Amino acid sequence: MPTDAPASFHVMAKPTGAVCNLACGYCFFLNKDLLYPGSSFRMSDEVLAEYLDQYMRAQQVPVCNVSWQGGEPTLMGLGFFERSVELSRAKAPPGMRLEYSIQTNGTMLDDAWCEFFRRNEFLVGLSMDGPRDLHDRYRVDRHGRPTFDRTLRAARLMRRHGVEFNILCAVNSANASHAVEVYRFFLDELGASWIQFIPVVERVNSDGSTMRQEGTTVTERSVAPAQWGEFLIGVFEEWIRGDVGEVHVNFFESAFASFLGVPALMCIFQETCGEAMVLEHNGDLYSCDHFVEPGHLLGNIMERPMSELAASDRQVQFVEAKLSTLPGHCLSCDVRFACNGECPKNRFRLAPDGEPGLNYLCAGYRAFFEHVDGPMRRMAELYRAGRSPAEITDPVSDEDSQTTQVFASAGRNDPCPCGSGKKFKYCHGVSR
Repeated sequence: MPTDAPASFHVMAKPTGAVCNLACGYCFFLNKDLLYPGSSFRMSDEVLAEYLDQYMRAQQVPVCNVSWQGGEPTLMGLGFFERSVELSRAKAPPGMRLEYSIQTNGTMLDDAWCEFFRRNEFLVGLSMDGPRDLHDRYRVDRHGRPTFDRTLRAARLMRRHGVEFNILCAVNSANASHAVEVYRFFLDELGASWIQFIPVVERVNSDGSTMRQEGTTVTERSVAPAQWGEFLIGVFEEWIRGDVGEVHVNFFESAFASFLGVPALMCIFQETCGEAMVLEHNGDLYSCDHFVEPGHLLGNIMERPMSELAASDRQVQFVEAKLSTLPGHCLSCDVRFACNGECPKNRFRLAPDGEPGLNYLCAGYRAFFEHVDGPMRRMAELYRAGRSPAEITDPVSDEDSQTTQVFASAGRNDPCPCGSGKKFKYCHGVSR
């Protein structure tokens, strides 16, 4: 193992490559099959064994996560994953604890799959975009048919079998204006307690495709910057009033870590990135899930060890580029400590001074981080005092109660308490 290899890194393996039984309108990965013309898009047992052997030996840490994604990984069949568990346990160094995760659309799941997940303690990420009308807007199968019922069935099946799962929701132009509805659906209908939100940002390439991270315009499916900020704020306002400590939302937990002064929990908010590489079905290793492109191919693990590829000049340059290309506008930003320019794939706009590299979603993130500043700082104070951050819900409830009393005592012709300058009857009193 090279002396300059990182002590640990994460690899997300795609055993079926870009192949999927769905054809989600915003999927950035479906066209990646063009990188491998004529391929069967099935990871061989030889590549599987080599991957797990190299991966285990490269992790100089006590816990190793074996993660699967696609495309749709369950198209490999249950037997493939049974073999993967057997191989990983056989190859893991003594004392290493293994954790397993898989991202799926859920449409292939049945009792046998769920029993396997439960028995081997898999964390399952279920892709779902909200209630029926919002989910089915873009998440359709290869025949254009809606998938909501099949995905809902998967969630209920996993709950019945006691499988640990979280929700991965792609926030797009269709569901972004329904923040509370989407959030409450996951909690009230699915019983979810772990939710990941990811913004859909599809860059239009010069040939009209969305295959590469190139171009400065986006598709109509993409979430708008202000819309993204409003979505996060809408969910946050619902979460802060009773779900802190009970419901885990990726953006909120990562923000909390930043306000505590510890490294962000999401790679997109870290100063540098590159410790989450992607393994294609044939053994090709890429810098990142969002950069499965020829320019970011590190090599093939069947020809060169994974630990060497992780320490290669190309990957080091990828890691450092996130910070070295951050515009001056971002370097002096008040919320940089929590944002750090977000994901490089979204940094294709010009800063106010004309410097390139501003994140497309900048306005939304700034609005969100500024909105949560007060609550996050109070939660951090509670945590440092040895108390639960969930206690934040009490003062928030008190504020709500006080606000309600103020509005209740306002006369119709009085100035609105919100400070708009309008009469109450023409502002918050309209519906009263």
